[in-house]
Amino acid sequence: MHTKNIVVIGASGHGKVVADILAHMPGYRVMGFIDAYLKKGTVCFGDLTVLGAEQDLPALMATQQITGGIVGIGDNWIRSQVVAKIQALVPSFEFINAIHPAAVISDTASIGHGNVIAANAVINTNTGIGHHCIINTAACIEHDNRMDDYASVAPRVVTGGNVSIGAYTAVSIGAVVKHGISIGEQSIIGAGAVVLKPVEPFSIWYGVPARKMGERQAGDRYL
Repeated sequence: MHTKNIVVIGASGHGKVVADILAHMPGYRVMGFIDAYLKKGTVCFGDLTVLGAEQDLPALMATQQITGGIVGIGDNWIRSQVVAKIQALVPSFEFINAIHPAAVISDTASIGHGNVIAANAVINTNTGIGHHCIINTAACIEHDNRMDDYASVAPRVVTGGNVSIGAYTAVSIGAVVKHGISIGEQSIIGAGAVVLKPVEPFSIWYGVPARKMGERQAGDRYL
């Protein structure tokens, strides 16, 4: 099997989780991290260091035969901005999926690129996952679900069947979403919430049962 040299963009906690997942995947060699906020050479995870910032990617790809990698940034909006920057700098950059071997994914599910699927996550029958999403540790995405680009579900989130999660939406740790519910784009579902009603776009919901507690704008911080 040909081994591809890759990088993880973002050296925070989530980036380290991504690097750990990739260490379990044959066919990839993680060369290091790309991070605009840490000094080049900073040791971040095991023997992996920061190789430079995004603007250093063209040279690094040429000298270290790097073919691509993945953006390991937890914030959905910031992740999208970094993806766009990389696409502009190096259009040939290949965005890969980081899928832990302990994840369970139905053969009938469809998965885009740039996604992180962590240990013990379940993606069930006929579910569609867009691009650059996060399905975190032990999350369960049931049958016939749809996650749009740059959406994320935190550890131990559980959805029923036929749930739709809009682009850039974040479902926080331990939340439960009833079957058939649609969650609009750019929304936030709070930790431990139980979602029993449709969620409109650009809104914030939390509680048991979850209720609308506010509105938000694209790019508002939530982590």
